[in-house]
Amino acid sequence: MSAVLGDDTLSVESEPSCDARATPFLFVAFESSRPLAGSARHSLHGVDEVAIGRGDERVERDAGRLRLQFPDARLSGEHATLTRRGDAFTLKDLDSKNGSHVNGAPQSEVVLRDGDLVQLGSTFFVFRSIRAPAGHELDVREDGKAPRAAGLATVLPGLAVEHARFAQVCTSTLPIVVVGETGTGKELAARAAHQLSGRKRAFVAVNCGALPPALLEAELFGHKRGSFSGATEDRAGLLRASDGGTLFLDEIVELPLAGQAALLRALQEREVRPVGDVRSTPVDLRVVCAAQGGLEAAVAAGRFRADLSARLSGYVLHLPALRERREDLGLLTATLLRRLAADRADRIRFAGAAARRLLVDPWPMNIRALEKCLAAALVIAGDTIEPAHLTFSSVLGTPVPAPPATPEPVRRPLTDEDERRREQLIQLMEAHRGNISAVARELGKDRAQIRRWLRRFNLQ
Repeated sequence: MSAVLGDDTLSVESEPSCDARATPFLFVAFESSRPLAGSARHSLHGVDEVAIGRGDERVERDAGRLRLQFPDARLSGEHATLTRRGDAFTLKDLDSKNGSHVNGAPQSEVVLRDGDLVQLGSTFFVFRSIRAPAGHELDVREDGKAPRAAGLATVLPGLAVEHARFAQVCTSTLPIVVVGETGTGKELAARAAHQLSGRKRAFVAVNCGALPPALLEAELFGHKRGSFSGATEDRAGLLRASDGGTLFLDEIVELPLAGQAALLRALQEREVRPVGDVRSTPVDLRVVCAAQGGLEAAVAAGRFRADLSARLSGYVLHLPALRERREDLGLLTATLLRRLAADRADRIRFAGAAARRLLVDPWPMNIRALEKCLAAALVIAGDTIEPAHLTFSSVLGTPVPAPPATPEPVRRPLTDEDERRREQLIQLMEAHRGNISAVARELGKDRAQIRRWLRRFNLQ
């Protein structure tokens, strides 16, 4: 289910077309002219032709033909088609005014590969060939407004199944471990678990790495007045504060071993004894934990108790990185815009180049970085967000890793436009003595795009 970030693309496979064991999908990843529309998926199972053009929003299926229309002024009325040829789908531009682009390069006709990023007008699509659950819905749109627990919306069929299973688990008393990279929404998933559980009392979030070792047990289990220096009053502690609610232990592997032993005892006995007290107090605990790399590695390294890991791991939810769910970028952006700019969200538009930057950035800090990027752009920009308004992960102190070099094969003879682009690149590379950064600046393109053109046109 994961998309792989290639050069300046979502994914580029060495072999074309759809795996016979997989289902082809066309995902609407981002609509620059109406970002609140979210994301959509359209199954191409049983479809021989997809017609895409401008018009009132429309999804129409008829006898192996799928018609998609979008209110995008940069789309032509009949812009492009996807036609099945054997197990593959071929994109053909219908002499549209603004052309069709695949992975940033203009194309008149090209065989699509799993993960290709397609731009038609100012609307972006991702073509995928992935295994899908039996009986999946053919057409799904998610705009972030659905009345469900926050963070559980997706257009990816496999991830939707995982979220549905997670929602079922949330209604039980099973402890949950949420695993994912920084910024993937682990606390959001924990809050969703609390919301779906129906538990009436508080959601209490604890950063285990920030608990002072000297006061660890007092913070977790509470203390009696006078039990130690500075204990001027009785305190309930974090576990009792979450009695009847949900206790969220963020970065659980950072909990010191002494605290792990005390927590294990409390979970086993379902009661806590405050520091300085001789009596234990029963507690009704539902525990959700978060760990970036899971608990198994910490157990293997001797940093985490195996018995506590077994006690906590009733159900493990793995959250994918943002680079692995680019199909959801429109959905995530719509959700964030409604929260960050509620008073003007419906007026926000993205320049096509800005939308493409969002889709190809590697997002090492994931959804958290996307939120910061959008928040800054909304302050700087008016109602239209341009590429210059976007700041990426480097502003958070995390360098953007160089994308892997994935050669893009020449898929067809060069058109006249390709030949003009090739000659332009030769002239610019000679003028700048092979400096790719200088050429990229002059063309207003990413370095990765220049490298791909050089490979496509067989230039050194």
